[in-house]
Amino acid sequence: MDTAEQIEYRGGCHCGAVRFVVRAPSELEVIDCNCSMCVMTGFQHLIVAAEDFTLLSGKEALSDYRFNTGIARHLFCRECGIKSFYVPRSHPDGFSVNLRCLDPGQVDEVSRLAFDGAHWEDAITGLQED
Repeated sequence: MDTAEQIEYRGGCHCGAVRFVVRAPSELEVIDCNCSMCVMTGFQHLIVAAEDFTLLSGKEALSDYRFNTGIARHLFCRECGIKSFYVPRSHPDGFSVNLRCLDPGQVDEVSRLAFDGAHWEDAITGLQED
């Protein structure tokens, strides 16, 4: 369990229809995944528990896309097409927020953890064994 003090970050989609607040440590760790979806969208994962995420506006603007196992809920703004957050397969009870969708000027320090999402089953098994 991370005992670092949680601070609030604000973010959203490109057009501003979707806005959220996420609570996370001041020193962020994001996952850099090489799966087909993340590579194409440039998504950098900030994984948070459901209780640390609050959707402020735009629920009605979100469209849900699922593929492969259908577990992950990829949520896109219908207006601008940006996926600023989603419910990931690896953390179905939480959210993955795109670091790039946080409002500018809020993040001081970020470390990145590579994840081989192109070989998801093997990579997630390796993480669970650590």
